[in-house]
Amino acid sequence: MSLLEIDKLSLTIGGTPILRDIELSVAPGEVMGLVGESGSGKSMTALAVMQLLPWAAHASGRVTFDGIDILAASEDQMCALRGDDIGMVFQEPMTALNPVKTIGEQVAEGIRWHTRASRGDAEERARKMLDRVGLPAAQFPLSRYPHELSGGQRQRVVIAIACALKPKLLIADEPTTALDVVLQAQILDLLRDLVAENRMGLLLISHDLAVVTEMADRITILRHGEVMEAGDTARILSGQLHPYTRQLAQASMHVPARARHSVGQGKPLVEVESVTRDYPARRISLLKRGAPIRAVDDVSFSMAPGQSVALVGRSGCGKSTLARMVLALDRPTSGTIRFRGDTLTGKSEAELRPARRDMQVVFQDPYGSFDPRQKVERLVAEPLHVLEKKPAPAARREMVAHALHEVGLSPGDMDKYPHEFSGGQRQRLSIARAIITRPKLVVADEPVSALDVSIRAQILDLFAELNQKLGIAYLFITHDLTVARAITDEVMVMHDGKIVERGRTSEVLDHPQSEAAKALITAAPDLHRAIAKRLHEQG
Repeated sequence: MSLLEIDKLSLTIGGTPILRDIELSVAPGEVMGLVGESGSGKSMTALAVMQLLPWAAHASGRVTFDGIDILAASEDQMCALRGDDIGMVFQEPMTALNPVKTIGEQVAEGIRWHTRASRGDAEERARKMLDRVGLPAAQFPLSRYPHELSGGQRQRVVIAIACALKPKLLIADEPTTALDVVLQAQILDLLRDLVAENRMGLLLISHDLAVVTEMADRITILRHGEVMEAGDTARILSGQLHPYTRQLAQASMHVPARARHSVGQGKPLVEVESVTRDYPARRISLLKRGAPIRAVDDVSFSMAPGQSVALVGRSGCGKSTLARMVLALDRPTSGTIRFRGDTLTGKSEAELRPARRDMQVVFQDPYGSFDPRQKVERLVAEPLHVLEKKPAPAARREMVAHALHEVGLSPGDMDKYPHEFSGGQRQRLSIARAIITRPKLVVADEPVSALDVSIRAQILDLFAELNQKLGIAYLFITHDLTVARAITDEVMVMHDGKIVERGRTSEVLDHPQSEAAKALITAAPDLHRAIAKRLHEQG
C-alpha cells in the first residue's frame, strides 16, 4: 500500500499551467527519485504535497497521504501533519533556518509543538538528533547559530529538524546540491539509514542522475510539468528509451570539446609562494582568545597564461580563502602572491587597480551576486570602472552588447532585470561581466554546482570556448570531479589548508596518490557505476 499517492495532479499559478496530470506514489521504506531540469515542476510537486503553494496557485487532481486527502485538508490538519508525519528538507539551508534562533531551539521547536514535551525533554531529544546527523555536542553545542556553521553543517541541522519526530514521509529537495562529494555521500548514507530504520518513505528531488540512481528504487522524470517516464530506476536509466531521459543522461556525462593548445610559455601568470592565512579564534573569555585558526597552510603553486587549473577539496579545506587571496580580496598572514610578475601582497587598493583589470571572478550564486534593482547593462558593465580610461556611454553599451553576444545572449537583454532570466542565463550574465575587461585570469567559484545537467553542459562548453578564443586562464574551485575532468588541464587537491597533490587532471583523477584525493574520487557519484551496481543488485 502506498504512503503517498499523487493522481492526475495539475497546477496553475495565475492561469499559467505549471503541472499537468502528475502521477506518482511512494511506499513505506521506499525511495522515489523525482528528476528534471530547473522549471520542470519538481519543487512545485513537493509544495503541493506539503500544501505550501503560492496564494495564486490552483491545484486539481488528488494527493493522498496515509489515507488523508491533502488538497482538501484544512490548515489545522496540515499543521498537525507538517513536521510530524511529513518532513521536508529544503534546498537552501540558510534560508530554511531562522538566523536569530540557535540550532538547539530550532530542532526542539517542532518536538515541543507536536509532543507537548517540556523544554528540557525537547532539548535532550534535539541533542540526540544532532548527534545522529553527525553534529556532536563537543563541537556543536545547542547554543550555536546558523551563521556559525558551514553549508554542510547547516544542511545537517535542517535534516535533524525534518527527522526529529521520525516522519512517515520525508521530502528532500536537492539536499546535497552545495555539498562536497564526501559530505554528500555521508548525507545520502544518513538518509538511507533513516529510511531503513523507520520504514520512512523518501521523495528525493534532484537534478543529479548519478545521486538518484544510487539512492532511488523508482524514478519519475519530469519535463515542463509533465511526466516523461517513470518506473524502476535501473531499467529506466540503463534502457534510456525516452529521448528526454537519454538527453539528461548524455548531459550529465558531457565533456566539452576542447581543442588541444599549448598554454603560455615564459613568465607565470600567477605565483603563490609559501602563503599562510590565520584567523583569530573565538574568545575563551573576556580577555582571552583560543589559538588562531589556520585556513591556508604554506601553499605554493603557479599558473601559466591560458591554463585551466581545478582546485578541489572538501568544504572548509581553504579553497575559497586561497582564491580570495589570489584575487587580492584578502591578505595572507605570510607568504607572497605575484600576478604577471608584480607582487600583490601588501599593496594598497590604488596600487592594485592595474591588476584588477586582468582578474575577474564568477560566483557560485549568480543571482546573489547581482543587485536586483539594476538592469543588465549596468551589472555587466560594473568591472569597467577599473579601466584606466572609462568608456563613453555609447561605447560602454557596445561593450556590454558584445559581451552578451559572446556568452550566447542577446544585446536586447541588457535592458532587463536579473529576475527575468533563468538560473543558467544568470550564470551567463555573470560570465559576461567577468570577461568584459578581457581579463587574463578568471576565478570560478563552484560556477555550475547549482545548475541542472543540461544548463551545466552549456556553461562548461562556454568556458571551454572562451578559453580557446580569448586565452583566459581559469582557476576552478569545485567539489565536482566531473567538472574538473571536463574542463581543466591540471588539478590541485587541497586538504586542511594544504595542497596535498597536484598533476595532470587525468593522472590525478585516474591514479590518485594522496588519501584526500582517493576519498574524493571514491565518494564522487558516477552514473555508469551506479547503473551497473543497481543492475547487479537486481540480478
